[in-house]
Parts: sequence; structure tokens; C-alpha cells
Amino acid sequence: MFKLSLLLASLPFLTTALPQNGWPGSWGEQKPYFFKGFDLSSLKIEEDGGAVYKDAQCGNITRPVEDILGDGGMNTVRLRLWVNPKAPYDDGYYESYGLNYTVPLAKRFYDKGYKIYLDYHFSDYWADPSKQSVPVEWPTTLQPLETTLRNYVSSSMLAFTHAGVDLSIVSLGNEIRHGMLWPLGEVDVDIEPAQARVANFTNFATLWAAARNGVRDAVARGVHQPLTMIHIDDGNNGSPHVFGFSFYPFYGTAATLANLNQTLTTLAHQYKKPLHVVETDWPDQCSGPTAPELSEPSIPVSVAGQTVWVHDVIDVVKNVPYGLGQGINYWEPAWLNNTGLGSACQDAILFSADWSHYPNVTGYSRASVNMFRGV
Repeated sequence: MFKLSLLLASLPFLTTALPQNGWPGSWGEQKPYFFKGFDLSSLKIEEDGGAVYKDAQCGNITRPVEDILGDGGMNTVRLRLWVNPKAPYDDGYYESYGLNYTVPLAKRFYDKGYKIYLDYHFSDYWADPSKQSVPVEWPTTLQPLETTLRNYVSSSMLAFTHAGVDLSIVSLGNEIRHGMLWPLGEVDVDIEPAQARVANFTNFATLWAAARNGVRDAVARGVHQPLTMIHIDDGNNGSPHVFGFSFYPFYGTAATLANLNQTLTTLAHQYKKPLHVVETDWPDQCSGPTAPELSEPSIPVSVAGQTVWVHDVIDVVKNVPYGLGQGINYWEPAWLNNTGLGSACQDAILFSADWSHYPNVTGYSRASVNMFRGV
């Protein structure tokens, strides 16, 4: 845990990034609110392409996905936001996830009573541990980039408020274990000696603080105070970052429930800040020569196994000390033309895709859509 303490000393804003009051059910005297969410960022793309969703538990009637998942216990919708997405990314398929796409989608879910969790990528495209590209139209020197980032966070949050949407959670960056807005904000968590490691985080600290100040600016202009989150991948390794973790079972067998428990418990004791698992899923199908070894082989690869995995993760999160385990999100359960969800498994979504009337597709809900019911 030496690197953990050292990093937070070099990034002082991390220890105050999450308000101790001001979100639904603060963890003071009240029981904390527990966010049970699904990432539905691609739902409108699917619907615009002709996808139809059927509720198999209600006689295969056609229903909005959020109604099906809401009946299954969902109370939160997670949506990603890219800065200026445009073709030719993936033949133009990803000319989405910008403000013009995400704000109306958030409004749709918010008006039905769901809490909205906004996941900033700070890029024109996917941002993750392997890529964190500066938006094409943004500056590439530190001070102008810092100003642009701060203004962008503030103005984009105001856009949601003006549309009648209060954001419950904002994640400032997506899976930023190696920093964000590369190359200026790229970091190496393993660089030695310690003095070099601290210096290595200077630009990243400056940029993340600018984003956090953008949230403060927006709140000062009337935006509802959200929970502000740092999100990284690898929630199983005692990572030096805190607050929101991706936790997938097929990117390494170290992603065990025991390791997740150890990581979250250690962070809860040391920092007493809220902790979420913000991305996870489990396969219904995962076979063949390229199939990965799963981190919890005792859990069946099946629809039932999807629910078992999520319930086990929820048990870990809810048992974090001091009531600091406060949420879980399942990633993209309705993405019918991306059933493996980026893994080498064939299918990890919660709807069975019927392509017999291609190019139209019908998604039939599986029993696992009810994974949040009663938990």
C-alpha cells in the first residue's frame, strides 16, 4: 500500500473528490443510497437501427428496455459522453455519444425516475487504459488544455440541467489508471524512485483538478450537486486510485471476488470514501479455443450465472466497511450487435438476439434482467 499513500499525497484533491453529504442517502447518519445501474449508452443506436425489445416475462410484448430493466430492480442509468465524436471512427458507427445524443437519452430515463450517472471520456472516441486521446479540436499545451477542460465540464453539465436533468454521479474520466488526455496527462504508476513518481503525476493532477473545478463552477451556476467519481479499471489489484472500479471476470484470473473484497476493504479503512463497481458483466456463452479462463470458475456460464455473479459482487460491495460500498453497474446489457461486449466470450448481454429478419433484430429478455430485484 506504499504506492497508494504516495500517490494520494501527490494528488491532494483525491481525498476530497467525493462530498460526504449532498447525494441521496449520504453515508453519515442515513443508510447510504445503493445505486443499481445498467449502462445503456448504445440503446438509441440500437433502436435507430431497427432493434425491438420483447419482455419474455410478460408474454413477449414489446417494451422499452428501461421499463424491462426497471421492473428487474434498476434504479440508475449510466451514459458515456464523448467530446466531439464524428466519422470516420468505425465507418461512422460511433458518430454518437456526444451531447446532442446523450442529453436527450438522459432526459428520457430521468423522466421515468432513474438516477443518471454520466461517464466523461474526455476524448472524441473510446477512452480506456490503452488510449486516452485528447479531443482533436482541443489544445495540446497544458494551460490552455486545463482551461478548455474546466469550461467543457461546466458547460456540458449545464446542458443537462437546462434539459431538465439532474445528474446524480459524474465520473471525471473513464478508466484513468494511466491518466487521461495523453500525452500531457499520461502517467506511469510504477516509475521509480518515489520522487520521480510524484513528478510524473503533476500534469494529470492539474488536469483532473481542472475537471473537478468545472463541476464546482457548474454547481455555482445552479447545477444540482452530483457525486463526483474517479473511475479506473482493475478493481481487484489494490490499485492506488480510488472510488469507482471496473471488474470483469475474463481479462485476468486475478479478478476474483476475494481480491475485490480486499481492495475495497483496504480503501474503505484508509480513506473512508464511497466505493462503486461501475462496470461488470458475466457471460451466458463462453466457449471455444479462444475463450478466456474466467476468474470465478465455480459460477456457471449461463443466464443463471449472470445473476449469481452480480449478486456475489453486490454482496462484496454491500459488506464494505462503514457502509461505503454504494453501487454497481452492469455494462451495456442491451447491445444486441455486440454480444461479447469487448470480451472473447460470445455473449454477455441480458437479451437473446434474434437476427432471423436481418437487418432488423429482436432482443428477448432473459431471466437475468431481474438481477437487481430485491437486492
